[in-house]
Amino acid sequence: MNGYPLLLDLSGRRALVVGGGPVAARRVRGLLAADADVHVVAPYVCEDIWDAAQGGDVTLHLREFNATDLNGSWLVHTATGERSADDAVSTTAQALRLWCVRADDADASSAWTPAVARIGDVVIAVNAGADPVRAVALRNAIATALNTGGLPLRRRRSTAARGQVALVGGGPGDPGLITTRGRTLLAEADVVVVDRLAPKALLDHLDPDVEVIDAGKAPHAHTLTQDEINAIIVERALAGQRVVRLKGGDPFVLGRGNEEVAACRSAGVEVTVVPGVTSALAVPAAAGIPVTARGITSRFTVVSGHDGPLDFGSIAALDGTLLFLMGVSRLPEIAEQLQANGRAPDEPVAVIERGTTPDQRVTVATLATIAEAAAEREVQSPAVIVVGDVAALAQA
Repeated sequence: MNGYPLLLDLSGRRALVVGGGPVAARRVRGLLAADADVHVVAPYVCEDIWDAAQGGDVTLHLREFNATDLNGSWLVHTATGERSADDAVSTTAQALRLWCVRADDADASSAWTPAVARIGDVVIAVNAGADPVRAVALRNAIATALNTGGLPLRRRRSTAARGQVALVGGGPGDPGLITTRGRTLLAEADVVVVDRLAPKALLDHLDPDVEVIDAGKAPHAHTLTQDEINAIIVERALAGQRVVRLKGGDPFVLGRGNEEVAACRSAGVEVTVVPGVTSALAVPAAAGIPVTARGITSRFTVVSGHDGPLDFGSIAALDGTLLFLMGVSRLPEIAEQLQANGRAPDEPVAVIERGTTPDQRVTVATLATIAEAAAEREVQSPAVIVVGDVAALAQA
């Protein structure tokens, strides 16, 4: 094809779709994504077009096409399913010097719709001539590579007065468990502020000039205070940079993501939260432990073993699985106090170290013996402690 590739700004401009079937509905969706003023002409329409019209997104004309429908239009798509009808639309459009995309005959069109994907502010458009299936396959492959960091997404030029911050949950440890949205934002970042437990292998794929700031926060050894972290992400965003705060697990599960969001909003900085796969659920699952299981338990509780004194009386009284995060240093105390407050000494316990990574290790015992077993195996953080009957299902 010798066509001239062009991206049209259809915002607020009239675009006409002639036809009411599924193919026409796909054209309507693309035009709506471009903020066009969409008009549909057809004696009947499929459910998707009808719903869009009822919602006010589309102006619907339930009748046959006539030449006046093209008045004021900037672009026309015809997908009636009848060649004679598409011929009439195409001929009328050509006389008015309007670009017309035909669904039935690419060779008879004056314009063609590529296979499109939108990744952030990047638009991918692929045209493979008369082979739209091939175009879709290529589009999907490129979009996947962009979403997974295989192709560069980071902007090289910006006129923005201020940037933005994304709090991204990196998941429980395996780099493959970050969400696609999180991976995309990481590929776009100018600055990455990373936690100790975040999947740092992902940093190897960043451009060399991306600034990486280690926020640390190992037990009893904080590289940066929380106030310093807040100040850094706000400062970089106000300087016009895209900042990713890459955290382990989920930003809002026993983390301080809410404080970082509050700091950004207070400074007038746009902030996005991307949930992550929390280690509280994923790490037990990686060890073969379901935190709920039919016939065993239908509830679970997540407890921080790191912050201050614990109300073991209330915790021990809870039904279901107990999940302790950041509790390895207090494991003997946890086991002793749960027994002292009524939990059975023979209740199963599993400790999963470095869950979801190649170095994952599982230690299974009971409340009465877990402290000794963990000491013998020199169990270290990061680890998730699972207390409850489901712990006996561990693949140790």
